[in-house]
Amino acid sequence: MTESNRPPLEESEQVSPEPRIRTGADQPWDPVDLATAQGRDPTPENIERARRELERDGAAAIERTVP
Repeated sequence: MTESNRPPLEESEQVSPEPRIRTGADQPWDPVDLATAQGRDPTPENIERARRELERDGAAAIERTVP
C-alpha cells in the first residue's frame, strides 16, 4: 500500500504535536491508596489521615506524594 492510498488514521492513532503529560492526580485516589503511596501502613488511623488530607487538599495531596 502506498502513502497516497492509505486509509486515514483513526483519532486514537494520530500523533499529537505535543505529548500529553500525566500526573499522579490524573486518576481517582482512595485514602488507602494515598496512605500506601506515602509509605504508611493502611491502618485505620493512617487511612483517616489520608482521607482528611484528600478532603482538604484534593489533587495537591496526591501531587506532593506522586508527582
